[in-house]
Amino acid sequence: MTLWRSPGHDGWCSKRVLHAVTWWCPSACTVCGVRVAIVTESFLPQVNGVTNSVLRVLEHLKRLGYQALVIAPGAGEDTHEGTPVVRVPAVDLPRVTSLPVGVPTRKVLKALADFRPDVVHLASPFVLGARGLSAARKLGLPTVAVYQTDVAGFAGNYGLGLTARAAWRWTRRLHTLADRTLAPSTWAVEALRKHGVPRVHRWARGVDTELFHPSRRDAGDSGELVVGYVGRLAPEKQVSRLTELADVPGVKLRIVGDGPDLPMLRQQLPNAEFLGFRKGEELAEAYASLDVFVHTGPHETFCQAVQEALASGVPVLAPDAGGPRDLVRHGRTGFLFGDRITLREGVERLRDPLLRKQFGLAARRSVAGRTWPRICDELMGHYAELVDVPAEHRAA
Repeated sequence: MTLWRSPGHDGWCSKRVLHAVTWWCPSACTVCGVRVAIVTESFLPQVNGVTNSVLRVLEHLKRLGYQALVIAPGAGEDTHEGTPVVRVPAVDLPRVTSLPVGVPTRKVLKALADFRPDVVHLASPFVLGARGLSAARKLGLPTVAVYQTDVAGFAGNYGLGLTARAAWRWTRRLHTLADRTLAPSTWAVEALRKHGVPRVHRWARGVDTELFHPSRRDAGDSGELVVGYVGRLAPEKQVSRLTELADVPGVKLRIVGDGPDLPMLRQQLPNAEFLGFRKGEELAEAYASLDVFVHTGPHETFCQAVQEALASGVPVLAPDAGGPRDLVRHGRTGFLFGDRITLREGVERLRDPLLRKQFGLAARRSVAGRTWPRICDELMGHYAELVDVPAEHRAA
C-alpha cells in the first residue's frame, strides 16, 4: 500500500486513513514515491495550451520529488529537464500541419509497462490518448483524463469532415472509459455531462502572477488606444473578427502570435502591428502594454490567454461563450460580447481611462489566488483519490 505523509508531521499513515480526514484539502498530503505517466496529444517543440499545462504539471511533480514520464507525438528531445520523453510517430492532419497527431503504436503500452506508474494522466486525449487509455486499462492503472480541447468546434473550424455528433461520440467514449475526467470550466463540465460523460470534476488552470504583472507595462506615447490579441493565429481562434475594429478611430490593433492564418490576417488588417511569437518576459511585457485585450475564439474550454491578460491588469473583451464566462466578470473586469454588448461597443466603452483603470485593478485581483502550485495541489488530490483504490471502486 502506498504511504502518504502530511507535510510538517513525522508520522506516516495509509492513504485511505489520511485521505479520510484531509479529502477537503489536497495540499494537506503528498504521495511518497509516486510515479506519474503523462500521455499528451501535444508537447514541445509544439507550444500551445496543452503543452503549457503539461509543463506546469511536470514542474510541480519535480518540486514534490515525484517521478514522471511523458509520452508525446512527433520528433523532439527525449528528455525534458530530467524527465524522460517517449516519442511516437506523428502525422499532420489536412489543414492542421502545425498540430501533428500521434500515431497509436504498441510503444505506448511498452512504455507504461516499463515505467509502472501509479497513475496515468491523459492530457487532452484524442488519438494518442486513446491508445494510452487502452494501455492503462490493460495494465490495471488508474487514469485521469484532462479535457482541454473542444474537438467538435475545432473540427468544424478546420473543415475536417468530422461532425459535431461524431466528435462528441468519440469524446464520450474516451472519457467514459477513464476513471476520472477533469474539465477546466463550468461550461466544459456542463457540456461533458450533457453528452453523457460520467465522473466529471472541475479543475481549472493556474497563472504565473509574478511573470504576468502590470509593472511590466511599456505604454509608449502614441496616444492611441492599443487593443490586442495574444495567441495562435489559427482558424479556431477566429482572429479575423478583429476586422470589426479596423476602422475605429484612435484604435491601434496589435497582434502577438504566429500560426497558419498569419498571411491572411496581414492582408485583412494592413494597419495592425504584428509582433510575432513571444514567450517569457517578452510575452508578459506584450500583455501588460495593451490597453484592452481581446480574445476572439468562441470554442475555448478555458482560455489561458484571458487569465494571463487579467493577471497583467488589462481589461478583457471575450465572447460570451465557453471558458471565458468563468474568467471575465462582465462589467467589472471586462465585457463578454455577444447578445449583451458587441465587440465594437466594448472597445468604445473602454476608451474611458478611469474605467480601464478600475477594470484593470479588478482584473488583477480576480486571479490573485490562482497560482500554479495551488492548482497543481488540487490535481495531486485527484491523483490521491484514485491511487491504491481497486479498479471496481474508482468510479467516484
